[in-house]
Amino acid sequence: MSTTEHETQEMMRLPAEQLYREELEALKKADKGKVPVGWQMSPQAVLAFITGGKAGSTVITPKYIGNKRLVEMAIATLVTDRALLLIGEPGTAKSWLSENLSAAIYGHSGLVVQGTAGTTEEQVRYSWNYAMLLAQGPSQEALVKSPIMRAMEAGGLARFEEISRCASEVQDALISILSEKTISIPELGREINAAKGFSIIATANTRDRGVNEMSAALKRRFNIIVLPTPSDMETEVEIVRKRVKEIAAAYDLQAAAPADEALYKVVTIFRELRSGMTLDKKEKLKSPAGVISTAEAISLLTNSMALAASFGSGELSDEDLAAGLQGAIVKDDVKDKLVWKEYLENVMKKRGAEWRGLYAACKEMNE
Repeated sequence: MSTTEHETQEMMRLPAEQLYREELEALKKADKGKVPVGWQMSPQAVLAFITGGKAGSTVITPKYIGNKRLVEMAIATLVTDRALLLIGEPGTAKSWLSENLSAAIYGHSGLVVQGTAGTTEEQVRYSWNYAMLLAQGPSQEALVKSPIMRAMEAGGLARFEEISRCASEVQDALISILSEKTISIPELGREINAAKGFSIIATANTRDRGVNEMSAALKRRFNIIVLPTPSDMETEVEIVRKRVKEIAAAYDLQAAAPADEALYKVVTIFRELRSGMTLDKKEKLKSPAGVISTAEAISLLTNSMALAASFGSGELSDEDLAAGLQGAIVKDDVKDKLVWKEYLENVMKKRGAEWRGLYAACKEMNE
């Protein structure tokens, strides 16, 4: 085994371009469309990679389950010189779509700026190796390029995660980059000009709206696409089933995949608590303070599988699911415990024999 293969096996989480390498190679080989400058495949092949299909004899698994037109709009945006901003509730697959678009278009999804309250302008533009800077002054060797600068030079895609969590002056550092497609380095008396193919995919969480509101000037530099929460039960169940299967395989969880009954129960609980109403719309409910997203449902089920594999029979039990539900719904807020208790007594308890085991296990956990 080569060193590279060994390192790949040891990686905790493979980037999309490595995880789906065979699919990408098959799509490139079968691609008959026009490939834009800086891209590795045509927009039609990128769409097939994201939404699923076939390339020759290779089955392309769907990476995003939802409105196909939204994906087409995202890809079409990146064909032009416009940047793309994906907005949505937590768990609407913004980062997942961003990563897979980068993998398909550019072949590398790792040029990422992670937006936080501590993100600085230097992380968007460039910084310096201060030991070299002090020793020899500003030089090309002392320059530390940001992921965005590296993408500009290579004509590739950079990703900016959770942009609305950054301070306004950090966000505004993007305005000149997106407008002029250059980064000025006055210390070296030069400019970095973007090669053809360069663009940025940013994501923003609607729960963070008002944290650091994006300026109108910055918003104008993006084409904005809002990713909705799954519109119906079947779509959300399919998303959860697919991602749980992939994550379980990646971590080699020695547990059976959740039965459809368990999937439907978890998704039912999440959809009801998220909407504040039972599925039949007959009873209003209180919602917990935390995020009850599709991503949380996926995490809950994979954690429950790990619990079943490590300390159970390997089959998901009601007790395993109850432990996951307790952790996902009852966060730090004391009110969440009361919300969950009301749901158990007023909704789950009344749902009949098929819910009885889960109700009893959840009630015991919430005591």
